[in-house]
Amino acid sequence: MDAFISPQTRDYDGTQVTSLENAVYLRLTTPRGSLWHDPTLGSRLHLLAREKDVARVRRLGEEYVREALQPLLDDGRALSLEVFGIRLERGFIAVYAQLTDANGNAVPLNAWVPVS
Repeated sequence: MDAFISPQTRDYDGTQVTSLENAVYLRLTTPRGSLWHDPTLGSRLHLLAREKDVARVRRLGEEYVREALQPLLDDGRALSLEVFGIRLERGFIAVYAQLTDANGNAVPLNAWVPVS
């Protein structure tokens, strides 16, 4: 068990979670290629901030989440991943996903992405 990193405060909040939840958080919030020691860690979600709010961008968001979390599937820390994106309100899209860990537990996650 690890201390949970809160997406709202970006700091530890005192609760205990599995290391998979923190791995997901770090992979979705770190810009892909920004770490010198692992250029494959992270996502390209930050690139969507300059995009328009259209269906194509929601599909890109889904693809970027799958790409960021694929290493968790490849190394066996997760068994499956389901992803879908929706338009929340003007200026934001949400990419919802559910990851199933190696023990069969569902780990829900979401990423809100600002768009133009």
